[in-house]
Amino acid sequence: MDVGTISIVLLIGLMLLLAIGMPLGMASAILAVLVLVMKFEPGLLTAPWEFGEGMLTGRFGSGPLNILAQKIYGLLTDYVLISIPLFIFMAALLERSGIAKDMYSSLNIWLSRTRGGIAIVTSIMAVIMAAMSGIIGGEVVLLGLIALPQMLRLGYDQNMAIGVICASGSLGTMIPPSIVLIIFGLITETSIKALFTAAFVPGFMLASFIIIYIIIRTQLNPALAPLPADDPNDPKGRDKTMLFGAFLAILTAGFSAALFLRAVFFTLTGQNAVIENVDPIALGQPEHVWKTGIVLAIALGLIFFVFGKERARVSWQMGKGLVAPIVVIGVVMGSIYGGISGITEAAGMGVVAVFLISVFRGEANVELVWDSLMRTLKSTGTIIWVTIGAATLAGAYTIAGGPTFVANMIVSADLPTMGILLVMMLILLFMGAFMDWVGIVLLIIPVFLPIVQRLPIEEIGILGHVEPKNLAVWFGVLFCMNMQVSFLSPPFGPAAFYLKSVCPPEISLTDIFRGFLPFICIQLCALSVLLIYPPIIEILLD
Repeated sequence: MDVGTISIVLLIGLMLLLAIGMPLGMASAILAVLVLVMKFEPGLLTAPWEFGEGMLTGRFGSGPLNILAQKIYGLLTDYVLISIPLFIFMAALLERSGIAKDMYSSLNIWLSRTRGGIAIVTSIMAVIMAAMSGIIGGEVVLLGLIALPQMLRLGYDQNMAIGVICASGSLGTMIPPSIVLIIFGLITETSIKALFTAAFVPGFMLASFIIIYIIIRTQLNPALAPLPADDPNDPKGRDKTMLFGAFLAILTAGFSAALFLRAVFFTLTGQNAVIENVDPIALGQPEHVWKTGIVLAIALGLIFFVFGKERARVSWQMGKGLVAPIVVIGVVMGSIYGGISGITEAAGMGVVAVFLISVFRGEANVELVWDSLMRTLKSTGTIIWVTIGAATLAGAYTIAGGPTFVANMIVSADLPTMGILLVMMLILLFMGAFMDWVGIVLLIIPVFLPIVQRLPIEEIGILGHVEPKNLAVWFGVLFCMNMQVSFLSPPFGPAAFYLKSVCPPEISLTDIFRGFLPFICIQLCALSVLLIYPPIIEILLD
């Protein structure tokens, strides 16, 4: 059977199976078998009694089935895949401990008298949580439990409150360590560290777009975000500014002290000796001893002689809820970019850090660990089964010649480069409204990425062009921005269902999707920036 007919049957079959509610993993696996049969042994469809005489059934374990089995085995035994359950476990521990709640309280103190301050605090909190674990569902649920009641109690506009929580809660798609980026890197054999580095600026750009939107909307229409009642005990004006400065000085002193001791240790043990063709230890060279020492001395001078010990004590009480998240981010991202460990080891270190913080706070118990493990088991099981099914279908379609067929069809359409990219974006946005991102990255990306790599590099972008070596990285970040939109896209935007599970019963799914509209526009603006100016992903890349 020709690959064009197979493609049509595959597309129709996938839509029908998803429409009747069949899980994506099972639907993909069934269609993978159908694709192989149509391509290599179509007689099974017309004369099933001849089973055992064709290319697929005549000799099991050989031919296309063997190739497919090797592909799936290689994917599931990739070491980096272990990081996914570890990041999910870390997110589950964060969700069930009081770390996130204390972080919200500390942020709220500093922005309590700002118009739209609670919405801004929610967005900042989402960014911090995304940088800790990269799990989307947990963030939306946690923000729905902590921030939504607070905003509704203070009279915030319901649509704005809902949109802020879901749009900010889905930032884990873009901000490292993102599981979407990890899966993309595994499938395309792209450096995950490079993907993480490239996604930083676009991710924080999107977060800043959301915060800027909140500020502008609430200034134009103050009724959307009433200010809370004035508390005479709250610091104000210059006093609050000084307290915030003292807290920043304390954080700087702590961070620089850790780096100072680290550099001293490496220097005394001789581990930072310069070796040819070996990257030096980041911030651990002998010159970093006096550099971090100077920063530490300046920070201590500010604490004791400018802000004063009493103000420093008060500022610590106000902001200490931010310390634990900063430590977790430092452990996870610092170990990756400091050259201490890889992605998987960093995830494990993050789990240990969160658990130790929970122990120190007196929150660790058997129930906390057990509930977190069960959540991890369910989430990981879902991802793994979808991965197996979608990888099977993608592999079967690839063996049948599908990617080459689709590539030739798109290229032969004689569209300009930007037109081809826009068609891809529309397909991804459409698929994202109906399918899980795991299935999309496994089914669509192996088809689209080779097409992008065949496009003229000088025609990708309008205000600038990405380096050829970074093309796959750019497309990975672009794909993640698409998936960011998919989390809010009706009818199956998962963020809506996550929030619905914890929001008041009078808020319907229709209300939730209505609150998404302006934030989907914001996400599309960020997507446009990536298309117009691809070098944005290279700002932090070497």
